[in-house]
Amino acid sequence: MEILKTINLTKTYQDGQEKKTVLKEINLRVNRGEFIGIFGPSGSGKSTLLNLLGGLDRPSSGQVYIEGERIDNLRPSDLALYRRRRVGIVYQFYNLVSRLTVEQNIKLPLLMDGKEGDPKFYGKIMDMIGMKKREQSFPEELSGGEQQRVAIARALLNKPSILLLDEPTGNLDRKNRDKILELLQYSNQAFKQTMLIVSHDEELVNATKRVLHMGDGEILKDVTLA
Repeated sequence: MEILKTINLTKTYQDGQEKKTVLKEINLRVNRGEFIGIFGPSGSGKSTLLNLLGGLDRPSSGQVYIEGERIDNLRPSDLALYRRRRVGIVYQFYNLVSRLTVEQNIKLPLLMDGKEGDPKFYGKIMDMIGMKKREQSFPEELSGGEQQRVAIARALLNKPSILLLDEPTGNLDRKNRDKILELLQYSNQAFKQTMLIVSHDEELVNATKRVLHMGDGEILKDVTLA
């Protein structure tokens, strides 16, 4: 079943007198539960695509549909609800709330909706990211890699239908990178979550099931892996 669709998705910026196109008429279809890697050099449009799918930015032209609903023209308040309830986003910059503990940061989207969540799943996530003993720590007390793991846990906890991850393992060593990959694979399979992962780590991307190779704002290749 199709969960995500873009139609002629385009993003341009004005740079002085010059108009730059960073995303060129992207037409993409994604089915529920797909595990997709997005690979390409810096400036190829990977992060811009993720930002448009997550409602963090608006396209210059074209359309984005999530579960049959057009989201690129939603009001800001509706977009905020979309991001909180239906999509999990992991940024390159972790966007943790400095005055909240690790536990509070991870549970924040649920707390904002007055929900308890799944305590067993929370426990499994904490075990897999190795942060159980740091629940009451604050972001400033964590390393960059630990902050990254907290951001990933926050995105997973409310079991969103779509997860968008921008360089999710960029600051992690191999051991922790493999743990995060294991967690993402588990969540993808257990809850049929759709995942799109932007990364320069070719080994991580090749662990997905489908790879979009991007360059100059276009999808150059769309490869399904065995």
